[in-house]
Amino acid sequence: MTASTPTSATPQAPTMPADPRPAFRVATAWVTGLLAGTGDDQLDAPTPCDEFDVRTLSAHMVATAQRARALADGADVRAMPTIAEHHDAGTYSALVEAALESWADDAALSRMVQVPWGEVPGAGALWGYVSETLVHGWDLAVATGQPAETDPETAEATLAVARQFIPAEIRTDPIVPFGVVVEPRPAAGPTERLANWTGRESAGWSTAS
Repeated sequence: MTASTPTSATPQAPTMPADPRPAFRVATAWVTGLLAGTGDDQLDAPTPCDEFDVRTLSAHMVATAQRARALADGADVRAMPTIAEHHDAGTYSALVEAALESWADDAALSRMVQVPWGEVPGAGALWGYVSETLVHGWDLAVATGQPAETDPETAEATLAVARQFIPAEIRTDPIVPFGVVVEPRPAAGPTERLANWTGRESAGWSTAS
């Protein structure tokens, strides 16, 4: 999978995609189920996210929900921790519900917010959290032997956004936290293909769906 060939025409700025809130709800509901289905005996297992075992990955996902909640109010999330103190489904679910309540205000989608890669409209930032949630959900699912595909329509929509906003050619930029695009295997579903687009290798991981 490669990005389209550059041309000599003036590049067009990415257009803002649809409202990310329904996709955020679907993605976080999926991850809540995955966290609930993770056993204590799996917490030390490795994941496709090399620096995280299952426990740390789960705590990172809780921290991501904390950041999504704070960002709706215009907070600068760059100073917030990336690993939470808790890693359980209950804590994650409560944070997600608080985030959804905060993002219910349409003004939050157009408000400019500060994220690690720059200042962007709230809608663009929330799409970033949808993508992160799905990719880390895939990480957790394959690490714990759970179904590794979420709602295909949500995953396809998020993949389309990711292709637009994190094209293959920007991967050498030091502020872009994504690896080189990985060619998906023929049987890969849209969630796995999204993970591949952000640089995840599928090889060696169970991909039950």
